[in-house]
Amino acid sequence: MAEKHENASMPLLLDDDYHLTLGDLCRICGINAEQVLALVEEGVIEPAIREPGAWRFHTICIRRVRCAYRLNQDLGINLAGAALAVELLEEIEQLRARLRLLERNL
Repeated sequence: MAEKHENASMPLLLDDDYHLTLGDLCRICGINAEQVLALVEEGVIEPAIREPGAWRFHTICIRRVRCAYRLNQDLGINLAGAALAVELLEEIEQLRARLRLLERNL
């Protein structure tokens, strides 16, 4: 259990240029490779590097995976719906950030 907690804090130390291996993403998010593949197929996440047998993921995928599975488990939304919801939630977040910036400049 302590190992999972230690891994869960790992993304806080990583920058946006860091790439996670498939194993890293599975370990951090507590899912298996088949679940990652399903998320890729549904468009929830996309590998930054798609070399056969050596996929790499941006650290933002951690957030997207956790959000998608939370939507799936808490609200019963399927992965296709979760992919759409994650996109819309991120767009809302970006729009809010732009609005805050505009309000500061007034």
